[in-house]
Amino acid sequence: MTLTIATVNVNGLRAAARKGMGDWLAATDADVITLQEVRAPDELVASLVGDGWRIEGEASALKGRAGVAIAARVAREDVDLDGVRRGVGLEGDAHTGRWLEVDLADPFDDGRTLTVVSLYMHSGNTEKPQTMVDKYAFLDQMLEHLAALRADGRHVLVTGDLNIAHTERDIKNWKGNLKSAGFLPAERAYVDRLTGDEGGLVDVHRALAGDVAGPYTWWSQRGKAFDNDSGWRIDYQLATPDLAARAVTATVDRAPSYDTRWSDHAPLVVRYE
Repeated sequence: MTLTIATVNVNGLRAAARKGMGDWLAATDADVITLQEVRAPDELVASLVGDGWRIEGEASALKGRAGVAIAARVAREDVDLDGVRRGVGLEGDAHTGRWLEVDLADPFDDGRTLTVVSLYMHSGNTEKPQTMVDKYAFLDQMLEHLAALRADGRHVLVTGDLNIAHTERDIKNWKGNLKSAGFLPAERAYVDRLTGDEGGLVDVHRALAGDVAGPYTWWSQRGKAFDNDSGWRIDYQLATPDLAARAVTATVDRAPSYDTRWSDHAPLVVRYE
């Protein structure tokens, strides 16, 4: 029994649909897809993703901002979206379009629920201190919320755009970004906590890729960043250990050329057995 899960920041679902996301959806073998930064109302998300998918969305209360969604393939009758919950419990974040979690009832036939999360973390801006305060507050509450989720022994999978490159292996120009939001020591320390004893999660992509540069999942739209593979690895699948042990492949579904991209991110696709 296998379950393939993809995560991608679409950088605006309307634009992604115009640029060819539908072709990727038709070709992918993913059973579940988590989307971030959809920037569209939930009913539009369903229409743009199209038939063949059951969809839960969490649009931001601020029009044109953030937004997350989770889609499950209709053909996988054993993979339904139950127990839908929004937000991490931080005051005021319930409708910011940054956290959506659903329960998949026993997809591996081991008697354990799998909770899948679609996360779109604040990007932050060092020139706007409040944005960093908001990011750290969300990360603190996220760690507390995850501890509660893990308490009953379920599988937990946090997917999406964390907007943090964890180590020097996760950003091409790390020396030039030591003071940039997304690679600050304080931000990276949160990923240490998420993947340490406190968070108890495994960075599935890194575990399978090994000690290599990247593979990156986001490239700036400016200059030749994509052509030169000068990117950041900021999209993750973070899993509880028993689930991580089921992961057999992790692939960044990178477009073949700059002009065939439908987002500035590429899907991260992981197959679990």
